[in-house]
Amino acid sequence: MEILVCVKRVPDTAENEFELNSEGNDLDRDDLVYSVNEWDNYAVEEAIQIVDKVGGSVTVVTVGDDGAEEVLRREMAMGADNGVLLFDDAFEGSDGRGIAAILKAEVEKGNYDLILTGAQADDGAGQVGGMLAAMLDYPYASLVNKIEPADAKIKVGREIEGGNQEMNEIELPCVLSIQTGINEPRYVGIRGIRKVAGVEIPVKGAADLGVDPGSVGEAGAKTKRVDYFVPDLGDGAEMLEGSTDEIIEKLIEKLKAKGGL
Repeated sequence: MEILVCVKRVPDTAENEFELNSEGNDLDRDDLVYSVNEWDNYAVEEAIQIVDKVGGSVTVVTVGDDGAEEVLRREMAMGADNGVLLFDDAFEGSDGRGIAAILKAEVEKGNYDLILTGAQADDGAGQVGGMLAAMLDYPYASLVNKIEPADAKIKVGREIEGGNQEMNEIELPCVLSIQTGINEPRYVGIRGIRKVAGVEIPVKGAADLGVDPGSVGEAGAKTKRVDYFVPDLGDGAEMLEGSTDEIIEKLIEKLKAKGGL
């Protein structure tokens, strides 16, 4: 089975203190520490496990700049077979639709049975996977937390409301957005990183992909972020003091008074 996993380089929430830029429409990204998007890491691990069972190969792809290459190498050190960097000045400022259009062009250059994305990335929109599937006219499932591969179809488990699980059978090729918790991503050691340090990663721009530069990037964006802010702290928070037993007793009384118990 040939699997393509879409990954993204994002700010590491454990390593950064976030501040807004002077325009107030994004984070100040100048000195941020980056890593692979957490959801994407689970998608890569799932792809590797599927290939271990049924054979095939795993390719990781990202839309980004030179710095995004480190994310591809990290996932290749994890076990992915190939990496592809989609980089062009024309791609800068792409919205979700633009990113999906760029990825679609790369998918059509290959012969993939399964395309995986993380459920969402750092903008929290969770829209690229669905848009990519729609553009390709492929079946799509989101919030996937179980995959059972077969020949021409796969069984997919999805997390739905109320803590319930649903199972679907989907024909290949298809696009799936992977939820965290589907597996336990493997540890990537220094030896693995060194092993792929010299591997050549192809870089493809708009011309290589056959993408109209005017249809992506800021020029083609249909949505633009106009504001980005930290909500003001609201009133009403109360800190309970005392020993653990006293705090528990006070909390229970307050929950009873509010109708919570």
